[in-house]
Amino acid sequence: MSQFMLLLYDNPADWQKLGPEDMQKAIEKYMAWSKKPFTVDSKRLAEDKGRVIRAGNGKPRATDGPYSETKEVLGGYYTIEAASYEEAVSRALEHPHLEYGGTIEIRQVYGS
Repeated sequence: MSQFMLLLYDNPADWQKLGPEDMQKAIEKYMAWSKKPFTVDSKRLAEDKGRVIRAGNGKPRATDGPYSETKEVLGGYYTIEAASYEEAVSRALEHPHLEYGGTIEIRQVYGS
């Protein structure tokens, strides 16, 4: 079985529009999905913007990141097992992140 990363992107401002009850329902849906038998790992990223390190003029430089011009940010990930990209896509199509307006990028883990 191959492993795939599901990279979850969203606009954090969209989550602020949910009331407490709707937020609790969303959390429950995400938690339930993370318990599916094909899920290997999942983590939500902290709400900070993180740092990006790039080489420039021969020296690495850290900046706030990732991209100041984008509203959508990487908010978390899942590692899942699937026999193929098609199966990984089929499984990702049922993820609640899409219900809340998010984007899921699917990448196969090298060597799996």
